[in-house]
Amino acid sequence: MGKPKGDPGSGPPPQGHLGPCPCNADPFAGLPPEVRPKPEVRKSDLRQVTCPACGLEYWTNRTTDVCLDCQKTGPKSAPREG
Repeated sequence: MGKPKGDPGSGPPPQGHLGPCPCNADPFAGLPPEVRPKPEVRKSDLRQVTCPACGLEYWTNRTTDVCLDCQKTGPKSAPREG
């Protein structure tokens, strides 16, 4: 009759194929957790600032501390409350 129909991956791996690619495997899997290198934690580029013109507290990644409203229209006469 021929080959039985089934899952194509159910048989043994082809000759010369050793399984999953070793480059995708965790190279530190055999080490205890306290010895494994810690993953690099990237700190956000955002920083919390207070606008010197109006007193608005906001998060930004810009180099200036002046908020967008004050930058467009100029500083307000009275700082914001809280």
